[in-house]
Amino acid sequence: MSWFVYIIETSDSSLYTGITTDLERRFKQHASGVGAKYFQGRRPIKFVYTENAKNRSDASRREAQIKKLTREQKLQLVTS
Repeated sequence: MSWFVYIIETSDSSLYTGITTDLERRFKQHASGVGAKYFQGRRPIKFVYTENAKNRSDASRREAQIKKLTREQKLQLVTS
């Protein structure tokens, strides 16, 4: 099973980072308000970054690394 780390741009221009095994399903969950409280009052606009991970553990570690980045560092990651 493949795992993904992702960053979604939201309707208020913020960036949300998460992990999943199915990007399309997860985006639909966020769009419907299911899954993450972060999306209550915000809409997901699009994936701006995705990265493959070997397993859930690696995906979780990478997610934690990305969440520690500043907004500017996340934007640099997105554009690299």
